[in-house]
Parts: sequence; C-alpha cells; structure tokens
Amino acid sequence: MSVSLQKGQKVSLAKPGGGTLTRVRMGLGWDAVAKKGLFGRSRPQNIDLDASCLLFDAGGNLVDQVWFRQLRSKDGSVQHTGDNLTGEGEGDDEVINVDLQSVPSNVAQLVFTVNSFTGQDFSQIENAFCRLVDETTGQEIARYDLTGAGQHNAQIMAKVSRDGGGWTMTAIGATATGRTFQHLLPAVAGYL
Repeated sequence: MSVSLQKGQKVSLAKPGGGTLTRVRMGLGWDAVAKKGLFGRSRPQNIDLDASCLLFDAGGNLVDQVWFRQLRSKDGSVQHTGDNLTGEGEGDDEVINVDLQSVPSNVAQLVFTVNSFTGQDFSQIENAFCRLVDETTGQEIARYDLTGAGQHNAQIMAKVSRDGGGWTMTAIGATATGRTFQHLLPAVAGYL
C-alpha cells in the first residue's frame, strides 16, 4: 500500500508486519510539456531532469553524492542507474538504488534532489513524481507528486533519515534554483 505524501509529511520505512527495509529505490519520472510552435502546432522539447542523492553526516556535512557524473557512492551503498536526457518512456526515468544496510554509520541523512540541467523551469514539465519502492518486494511505499509548476528549475524532493534502528522518509518538495546539486546545497542545508 503506497502513501501519497504532502510536503513535510513523514513516513516510516518499517515493513508492514515488522522489520525494516533493507533496499529501496527512489524513482523520478517526468514528461516535457509540448511547446507551441508556428501556426499553433505542438512540438516536443527535450528537458533533462537529473536526480541526485546527497549523503550527509549528523553535523550536516556533505559526505558523498550520487548524480549523473558520479553514478555510485564511494562505499557502493547508493547507485544511480544512469542519466535520462529527455524524460521519454514510461515509469521511472531515472533511478537511484540504496542499500540501507550498507550505508555507512556516519551517514545520518540521504537527501534526494531534482534539477533541470538544461535550465527549463518546472512550468515546462508535467507528470513529474518521485517515489520510494521496496526493492525486495517491488512494492511502492511512498509517492510524492512534484506538481509545483513555476519559475524554479529544481526541487529538494525528499530525505531519508536514520530513526533509531530504522529509517524515515520526509517529503520536502521545496523549490530551488540550480542546474546541478552543487547549486542546491545552500537550500538543502535548511532541511537537514
């Protein structure tokens, strides 16, 4: 059973019936809004959204990052499956897999961001979402629709935090500006 999250809402990542999740997948999907061309004809446009996972310690220091230029964390616990340059296709366009049991103990939070590398703002993007899936069962645990169309070209999607012996996910959905995760770091700091 999936939970549709609102901004700021938390969901525990404990398995139904007990136990904690061990492997999760954060999926990002989107479609580009067709652009109006000459004589009212629509034409497709290419929009390159990028999903990133930022790993922070308890003090809020960036420990590692996974994005299209570094597809794997240094320890191998977080892996990006590759860069989708257009959003074409069904379902998840970009995927970041996380082995929660292998995340180093000094990492307290994983923050997931999305940005438009090609610079278009989110008013030109539709059907955008991020979702968290239990990799062992394939069951969607939580979904957050990125419906905030506007003049921003990035969003801080969600964070997954250590919570005692398990993990919780918080939907953030904060708008930001930046073409890569480095530009988003000052905005991310406010959510750690």
